[in-house]
Amino acid sequence: MAGIVVKPRARILHGHDWVFSSEVLKVFGNPADGDVISLKDGRDHLIGSAIYNSKSQIVARRFSRRRQDLDLDFFRRRIAQASEYRDRRNVDPKLRRVVWSESDGLPGVIIDRYGEHFVLQTLTLAMDKRKDSIAAVMLDLFSDVTIIERNEAPVRQAEGLQLQSALLRGSVSQTVIEIEGINLELDLLHGQKTGFYLDQKNNYGIIAQYAHDRRVLDCFTNQGAFALACVRAGAAQVTGIEENTQNIAAAERNSARNQLKAQWIEGDVFQFLRAAEKTRSEYDLIILDPPSFTKSKSGLRDALRGYRELHTRAFKLLSKAGLLATFSCSHHVSDSAFLETITDALVDARRSARRVRRFDQAADHPVLPTIPETEYFKGFLLEMMPGR
Repeated sequence: MAGIVVKPRARILHGHDWVFSSEVLKVFGNPADGDVISLKDGRDHLIGSAIYNSKSQIVARRFSRRRQDLDLDFFRRRIAQASEYRDRRNVDPKLRRVVWSESDGLPGVIIDRYGEHFVLQTLTLAMDKRKDSIAAVMLDLFSDVTIIERNEAPVRQAEGLQLQSALLRGSVSQTVIEIEGINLELDLLHGQKTGFYLDQKNNYGIIAQYAHDRRVLDCFTNQGAFALACVRAGAAQVTGIEENTQNIAAAERNSARNQLKAQWIEGDVFQFLRAAEKTRSEYDLIILDPPSFTKSKSGLRDALRGYRELHTRAFKLLSKAGLLATFSCSHHVSDSAFLETITDALVDARRSARRVRRFDQAADHPVLPTIPETEYFKGFLLEMMPGR
């Protein structure tokens, strides 16, 4: 088997599963992009099997510490193990992330389940070349289900892959899921990501517990899940703001479907908050759940600047004992950086707050301590301190 020899201080020798181009000592056997290769250290010891792509900055991603091929038996075993792990964590079997990339030993593979509809993403070249095998195993494990390919993620371009979406197996029907007693209609072929943000699934009900009799502002409302959960929980007034026209239309349909009344505003959140400050608007609960502000380290400074302005303006609009629920899905924004930005925003807004709780990734998005990149989600609930 062809492969590479890694340099002595490569991070893969310290528990990580990636090999960057700068960590390659030697390539042997002339591997082709998308091949399975052997990884060796400087003493010619095998340290695992990996997928290879010379076009990517991450030239190799280890998927086994032994010699292993990507055959049907391998995919069947790994996907079954991933599903069984979520069963043990009592994750809803019909509404879950079934596979989360490296966290389940399948680098670049994401599988989300919405009832009998499965959404597949193959974000690495090797896995993309084998997506028919992955789909075949999914049909074998989960019977007669629909499989939709949603491969529009820009990260595919780093692997030399085109962006595309398609129906791989079965037929697409209207998909409706239930979250906290609310029925949400999903567009699995065109909606953002794989159709819904499953990483927030557990938090809609938690935030809604604080909404009773409160004036709620849901920023970046997407399809309206947070807003509608708050309406259902007895909020006095709920406003959802979202820039994406299709998302606002989806939120309005979900509102009508559930007979829950909210105000929906299509527009830029930053502009809305600036205008609300000028009119001295006030809210008792503000939810900030923006899309990722940066996909790379190079964009971190601008991302933190954006988070700081966003939080400063939100703090200024909160009532004396108001609550702020804030989330970040940017991996490159660490917990400490996010908290520091929130602290700076409190100073800018001349407010004080107590931290009520923090939020982590759901159990179906497991984190590997040796691969920090598997952790991206973080959030906090803060309560303003009156008289300070």
